[in-house]
Amino acid sequence: MEYFLTINNFIQNKLVLTGLLIGIFILIKIVIVSVVKKKSHNRRLIINVVNNIFTILIIVMVLNIWAAEIHKFALSITAFVVAIVLACREFIQCFIGFIYILSSRPFSIGDWIQVGDHYGEVHSNDWAKLTLLEVDIDDYQYTGKTLYLPNSKLITSAIKNLNFLKRYAMHRFTIVRDGSVNPFDFIEGLLQKATEYSSDFHEVAIRYNQLIESRLDINIAGPEPQIQITTSELGDTQFLFTIFCPTDRALEIEQQLTSDCLGMWFEKKKQLLTNNV
Repeated sequence: MEYFLTINNFIQNKLVLTGLLIGIFILIKIVIVSVVKKKSHNRRLIINVVNNIFTILIIVMVLNIWAAEIHKFALSITAFVVAIVLACREFIQCFIGFIYILSSRPFSIGDWIQVGDHYGEVHSNDWAKLTLLEVDIDDYQYTGKTLYLPNSKLITSAIKNLNFLKRYAMHRFTIVRDGSVNPFDFIEGLLQKATEYSSDFHEVAIRYNQLIESRLDINIAGPEPQIQITTSELGDTQFLFTIFCPTDRALEIEQQLTSDCLGMWFEKKKQLLTNNV
């Protein structure tokens, strides 16, 4: 009889019970995460899901155990509800942002996204924050920095899914020269060079371009290279290159075309100077 009374008293001690259950939940989560790290290939996604599930379970458990006390406490501080809501506004907005992300699913773990002025790969997402591995969108490289964005920012900022940039990019760059040479004299040569540099992945680029158009239900430029000639406000000649290419080849192709463009430009200018002499 005394044994059952001891168990009953232990169960009624909500503080000890809460601590014990939280410890058990955390222990189970650690075991599951360790197993996932050893046996799963898609570790980050599964670990993120496990963390979120156990976080929600712990919150629900604590609320269920302390429901009566929370109810009494809420009734006793009715006059301070507004002040408490204002004080916890950021946390409430973060939780609402978390619910919004779970329901709308604008991105998944591993996607490249833009939130406001920030670019990065989604590493994880919990009830309070979104973790991004920052990406320099100009050269498609990881910067080595980690961004922690509160979920409240996801409600007030535009979210752009840039996941297709992980494999192929619509790479654009500009070369500016003075107006002493007619660029149309060698524009065909530049286009041939651009086509040559794109030949080894041309078939894959066509399929990937069609896949993006099908998923987004839009028409995008490419995969054929494009070069436009314009002038700046100062009257200088501008070469605008648009290349649909693998992300990891973008800078390499840019350097090759820059070298070709400048070489042709200087060669043409040399011919003009020779003719004038």
